[in-house]
Amino acid sequence: MSDAVTVVVAEDEAIIRLDLVETLTAEGYDVVADTGRGDEAVELVAAHEPDLALLDVKMPGIDGIEATRAISDSGGTAVVLLTAFSQRELIERATDAGAMAYLVKPYQRADLAPAIETALARYRETQALAARADDLADQLEIRKLVDRAKGRLIDDHGMSEADAFRFLQTEAMSNRRTTADVATDVIAGTLAP
Repeated sequence: MSDAVTVVVAEDEAIIRLDLVETLTAEGYDVVADTGRGDEAVELVAAHEPDLALLDVKMPGIDGIEATRAISDSGGTAVVLLTAFSQRELIERATDAGAMAYLVKPYQRADLAPAIETALARYRETQALAARADDLADQLEIRKLVDRAKGRLIDDHGMSEADAFRFLQTEAMSNRRTTADVATDVIAGTLAP
């Protein structure tokens, strides 16, 4: 299995699209599909699940910014936008839609790979932060459960906080369950010391 970065290219100008595909292939990227339409780009990304989508801003079907938004909402693919314009408003819209990098046309071949690698790095960083946030949210929920269970053990069974926590830990370890599961049972009243 290849470790090459997979790419979907969407550019409505056929000559530019062919040049992009050729350049990307020469740079070692695996172009899994290409199209001239924004709506087809979204479908191709859903079908192929590439690492990256390289999209022109102006395309028939839906424009590159709307395609970026749809691709970003489904997750799993970084997006680089190609644009003939470099206005701040357009860049802000592209960033808000989820683009990780952009190139202004006419682009230099030497700028293509760095833009892609930057987009991939930013995308991985964003995914890692989202995963970390999810982990922290999960940890907070578990902490709340454990605290509620400890409170119930303290109130209903006159245990100290340390004894209540030790009870939860011991039950979890001896029955090969998570502390959250044990805490849930204590809160529900189905487990008591």
